[in-house]
Amino acid sequence: MKKKIGIHQLYSEDPVKADELVWGRQSDPDSRRGFLKKSGLAAMGMVLGGTVVFAENMPAGLIPAGLLDLAQGSPIPGKHPDLIVLNDKPWNIETPAHLLDDEVTPADKLFVRNNGLAPEKIDVAAWTLTLDGESIPEPVVITLADLKSKFKHYTYRLTLECGGNSRAEFNPPAKGNQWANGAVGCSEWTGVRLRDLLEYAKVKKDAVYVGYYGKDKHLNNDPNKVVISRGVPIAKAMEDESLIAFAMNGKDIPLMNGHPLRMIIGGWPASVSGKWLTRLSVRNIVHDGPKMESPSYRVPCKPVAPGETVKDEDMCIIESMPVKSLITYPKSGAMITSDKVLKLRGHAWAGDKEVVDMHVSIDFGATWQKCVLKAPHNRLAWQRWTADVKFPQKGYYEVWAKATDSEGISQPMVVPGWNPKGYLNNATHRIAIKVQ
Repeated sequence: MKKKIGIHQLYSEDPVKADELVWGRQSDPDSRRGFLKKSGLAAMGMVLGGTVVFAENMPAGLIPAGLLDLAQGSPIPGKHPDLIVLNDKPWNIETPAHLLDDEVTPADKLFVRNNGLAPEKIDVAAWTLTLDGESIPEPVVITLADLKSKFKHYTYRLTLECGGNSRAEFNPPAKGNQWANGAVGCSEWTGVRLRDLLEYAKVKKDAVYVGYYGKDKHLNNDPNKVVISRGVPIAKAMEDESLIAFAMNGKDIPLMNGHPLRMIIGGWPASVSGKWLTRLSVRNIVHDGPKMESPSYRVPCKPVAPGETVKDEDMCIIESMPVKSLITYPKSGAMITSDKVLKLRGHAWAGDKEVVDMHVSIDFGATWQKCVLKAPHNRLAWQRWTADVKFPQKGYYEVWAKATDSEGISQPMVVPGWNPKGYLNNATHRIAIKVQ
């Protein structure tokens, strides 16, 4: 009996060979391009529902975007039924790109990335936050009620993105949840500034790092085992937009996203935005809680070859996230008539920086069209972009999106430098369009 494998596995093992097997494409060893035989081009057109326009520009070893749709998962309470469940213990749920079209991500469409189990019982009236550590003179305990009533509130739209977002595109595959592009969102968070709390607790000048502890439980239900305790350097903690939040979009934070209290650190991997927050430890060293150790949330300090083993001491902590963008309208696979102008839209973000340019391509990156780009609502919020696109003839197209940040760094057209944990993939987002 012959073993059957899926197209993703086939391409992950040897993308060039997969091209030959699936489409009959002959690859040029001196180029990223490949040459499709007439029979292969016809077969691809049959599968994708139309002639592949600009096929001569399609990179070798590229799975067409029209074949990248993910199966939808089962709903969980409070979340949109079309979110995709990658794991249920712990819950890890991503949002299809077309459901991220809102400028402010609604609660039911915000992704879920948990390392442990959410607390089963939450007593808001008894909830407290403790500030301690080497750089706090005496431990300070603040009730949630006092936090809400005795400190000034601030509201910001802040982009949260999992460090492993888009991991599914890495080759060779990296272990971990195989996120597509939906482990990101930009909701409106309300709370108190972390800086105000640190100053209230009389933080010392020797402070180096702020680590968090939450009330989530370990998967084995061991009450003495901390699931995750990460954090940020003191300079990031002192930024205006670093919040201890108790509300999302004007309402209580959803349970799976950290109710009743969590850290929100925009622009950095979402793993530093601790959920179900009960304690902040202000350290005079780099925080050493669980999941701060190498290789968790770290990438090689220097570029490495795909599949290369990297020593723990040669891995560096992820801080600001790279420039990235999404096409949120239309949904991949959309069909339009040949006389129609397609009004594209989406979002772009760049970690601690700002996006200054946005472009789209309909010919596999051979040429690029400039988009209209809005300024961010506030620092660390994603930015809305739009573009009107006209297609020259009927057939299958891919729309690619590319953002450029304030330092002139643009998204790569292909998956960037490989790393063992599959972090920080910011390759151009692409969708399939069929013109009839």
